[in-house]
Amino acid sequence: MQAKELIKAALSHDGIAVLDIISPCVTFNNRDDAIHSYAWGREHEVALHELSYVPPAEEILVEYEAGEATEVTMHDGSKVVLQKLDRDYDPTDRSSAMRILEEANACNCLLTGLIYIDEDQPSMRDIYNLTDVALNRLPEERIRPGRDTIGKINEMMF
Repeated sequence: MQAKELIKAALSHDGIAVLDIISPCVTFNNRDDAIHSYAWGREHEVALHELSYVPPAEEILVEYEAGEATEVTMHDGSKVVLQKLDRDYDPTDRSSAMRILEEANACNCLLTGLIYIDEDQPSMRDIYNLTDVALNRLPEERIRPGRDTIGKINEMMF
């Protein structure tokens, strides 16, 4: 059961943590003989990674100049090489971004800084016509699709 350890690690992280948890649907295929049921999932569970809770540790602070690379020793003794982008680097040049990513991959460096931005790309809020109100603040009638919509979705799926 990796989810418990992943959730604990995400909650202890001081920053953004994204978890992608795949779980069988509680509504459909909930029969022991279905291949997408909880029983089937439990019998065929395979751990993707050896994972355990990572306790909080003292912050590692590193200062280095633009364009420089520095080797950083992690808490477990492993080492990573951080490469800071040059001050004159243009993050709007897509081909340069691809090139420096390939170069960093070849030398096992982790790039730091703004690697690429498409200033003409609309935001996700604009693309998907998202509300300015947080979802947990929206009333139920604005979140829940109507019965007709649910019926159409079910017809498409089954």
